[in-house]
Amino acid sequence: MRLSARPIAALLAALALTAGVSITATPAVARSDERPAAAEASDVSLAADTYTWKNARIDGGGFVPGIVFNRTEKNLAYARTDIGGAYRWDQSGKQWKPLLDWVDWDRWGWSGVVSLASDTAQPDKVYAAVGTYTNSWDPTNGAVLRSSDRGASWKAATLPFKLGGNMPGRGMGERLAVDPNKNSVLYLGAPSGNGLWRSTDSGVTWSKVTAFPNPGNYAQDPSDTSGYGNDNQGIVWVTFDERSGSAGSATRDIYVGVADKQNTVYRSTDGGGTWSRIAGQPTGYLAHKGVLDSATGHLYLTLSDTGGPYDGGKGRIWRYDTKTGVWADVSPVAEADTYYGFSGLSVDRQKPGTLMATAYSSWWPDTQIFRSTDSGATWTKAWDYTSYPNRANRYSLDVSSVPWLSWGANPSPPETAPKLGWMTESLEIDPFDSNRMMYGTGATVYGTENLTSWDSGGQFKITPMVKGLEETAVNDLASPPSGAPLLSALGDIGGFRHTDLDAVPAMMFTSPNLDSTTSLDFAETSPGTVVRVGNSDTAPHIGFSTDNGANWFQGSEPSGVTGGGTVAAAADGSGFVWSPEGAGVHRTTGYGNSWTASTGIPAGATVESDRKNPRTYYGFKAGTFYVSTDAGATFTAKAAGLPAEGNVRFKALPGAEGDIWLAGGAPTGAYGLWRSTDSGASFTKLSGVEQADSVGFGKAASGASYQTVFVSAKIGGVRGIFRSTDKGATWTRINDDAHQWAWTGAAITGDPRVYGRVYVSTNGRGIQVGESSASGGGGTDPGPGPGEPPADAGCAVAYKVTNQWSGGFQAEVTVTNTGGTAYDGWQLGWSFPGDQKVTQIWNATHQQTGAKVTATNVGWNAKVAPGASVGFGFTGSSTGTAAAPAAFTLGGGACTVR
Repeated sequence: MRLSARPIAALLAALALTAGVSITATPAVARSDERPAAAEASDVSLAADTYTWKNARIDGGGFVPGIVFNRTEKNLAYARTDIGGAYRWDQSGKQWKPLLDWVDWDRWGWSGVVSLASDTAQPDKVYAAVGTYTNSWDPTNGAVLRSSDRGASWKAATLPFKLGGNMPGRGMGERLAVDPNKNSVLYLGAPSGNGLWRSTDSGVTWSKVTAFPNPGNYAQDPSDTSGYGNDNQGIVWVTFDERSGSAGSATRDIYVGVADKQNTVYRSTDGGGTWSRIAGQPTGYLAHKGVLDSATGHLYLTLSDTGGPYDGGKGRIWRYDTKTGVWADVSPVAEADTYYGFSGLSVDRQKPGTLMATAYSSWWPDTQIFRSTDSGATWTKAWDYTSYPNRANRYSLDVSSVPWLSWGANPSPPETAPKLGWMTESLEIDPFDSNRMMYGTGATVYGTENLTSWDSGGQFKITPMVKGLEETAVNDLASPPSGAPLLSALGDIGGFRHTDLDAVPAMMFTSPNLDSTTSLDFAETSPGTVVRVGNSDTAPHIGFSTDNGANWFQGSEPSGVTGGGTVAAAADGSGFVWSPEGAGVHRTTGYGNSWTASTGIPAGATVESDRKNPRTYYGFKAGTFYVSTDAGATFTAKAAGLPAEGNVRFKALPGAEGDIWLAGGAPTGAYGLWRSTDSGASFTKLSGVEQADSVGFGKAASGASYQTVFVSAKIGGVRGIFRSTDKGATWTRINDDAHQWAWTGAAITGDPRVYGRVYVSTNGRGIQVGESSASGGGGTDPGPGPGEPPADAGCAVAYKVTNQWSGGFQAEVTVTNTGGTAYDGWQLGWSFPGDQKVTQIWNATHQQTGAKVTATNVGWNAKVAPGASVGFGFTGSSTGTAAAPAAFTLGGGACTVR
């Protein structure tokens, strides 16, 4: 399951810090209905800098359980995520715009969105029910946020209970609904036995609907004592029959879904005054969705035997005729043939009687999507078996814009790569356009713009419609001094090597494929050497790279390893120290062919390396700092009195032996930022830093003798991202109230090549990249520009198609310098045999005219010594087989083809 950050600091009084802020869009700012407590004036001198912020592009990476179209304004749509906030669709850019980046550290739970509602009477109004967990993991109660400017700004009504945007059952819904006839009236279905709630003043105040008889009784796992699996999933959706009201008067007929397998649908026929269970309804299932086709009067239910989103072994689809009161089972397959539940559900508002549904929990061999054009009497499937295991698809799937969605997989039929999806609990047909449909998966938003080709026997084209929606949880970050500027360790999808921050990487880390990468490191003086560790159902839990993370190979592991833990690389790459879950701290020389237990350091300690002395490693656990000077063989306890509670992270300064910064703690004990200049023998706490949770380093400012320090911290009474260019004597807040991203305590690092650039981890909003506008920072390190190889250059080229799919392919190219002189810049040319076209390239730039392609080095890989090789890769489109080019040229000279 996806879990958000651990509980963090108690609520902090909101304090706006005066700063010049460069914002590319209207800032979204929360305004509480209650005035925040006054804060003490800061006695810390804080400077200010103007920063711009963007995501390092990954596109998606997490579960999208809800998509909502407004039914009165074309192209107005919203998406909700379980831990990464809410988004509004921008039709002009065909991308999503984040709406909740203002959520702050103390209310981090508000980044989990359990439901969305768009007002049909006043489309500028939108509502979000927020809160991540219903148990103690989330320190704050849930809230209903309301906006009158489409999410550009918000006000909050805090509820007397918690909401569970990342709890079991989060794909059901929508729990929040606006009365289409009297839009001052809203309903909210609550979890945890809290029942049904109503607002009559456009979401300003809320009260319980005491007449509603059933708060639900279903829990995913009643034996779970954590408050997670055993929580009552409660009231799960609200649907109005707009025909039973008129503008200005409350809708009379309201349908409500309840997490109760024997009593899952209730109705009011008097505007919510009284409620009753609808007779004849299906039992033994939970209604994940309830959608009413007002043109036909049919209420449709998608049902599953569990609450999802991961589980579900049986399911049905039922139809209720609101005029006659007759129920009918209109499931597309027999109950005995289901091994999944149904959830995603939508009706075509332009074509009455047309509806679609998803088999959300069909993990293998793929999800399934069903479509009916006759009110559920008959159905067709997105794919069918021809002769098992072969299948015929009614769709084509092009992931060239987000190529990692194939997971680098090459499965045997009937599985395919990329998959149509999984956890497909949200599916919506555009109410204005029968050809457009979007659906959410566990990793992305897919969509089509020629859906009706399904009905005419043609193929409809599915592509990712996820640009701008960044939902990864970030565990660790690294920015080497050469090679790719950014390496990441991510939850759920492993991690990426970014050679271009504005381009989607071709593939996540593979060999091994880790479910979640927990830690990574590179050798400071040999940054081609990289190590990563993480969680996986099976071994190995560790991988190594010798080319800066471009390619990986699996390592062995000590006995008993159950999870990733933390890992450190020697400064020169000569060895590694690993503190995995399930086993004690171990060390290895080489690349993990054998491991030896370290002594003197407790299991579970966090480990890091000195960035200059390759024989020095550091460790920390429970308030004590440990040091090894013999390459990790033995550790000795050194400084004590450091934070014994909370999350603690530390880093050693690149290029300087024994200079260590440590951040962490908890409000109930020691909490702040410490520095050691004697290899951990002693630490000094920095005054003025009340709390700190992560620390990192970047390029020094112009004229400064010390590298820039970045922290996620509370300084001067203000929570934010801070920068210091004078060893922590003074601090500059570099984010602003519109860019807070909830919890940012996992990792932070500056870029050693670009002054002021910082990479910030979030828990659901991906990797945030901050760029300074300060002109005195020293600028970027100049890299060699593209040039021509020397006249006597020799070259050999290996071209390999590594993956193909319908309409596209992926290829890798390796260029070897077979001459006697180094390249100082290179350009490789070839012509495609057919209609192939490069759609995205990494580790190079390219130009293409017709079939002719020229690939040019990027700054960091311009120099290629005699006998050395350089590689790059790309994805391409093709209507046929992606054949390899017959010839290549380098600087006009022919290359040998290998």
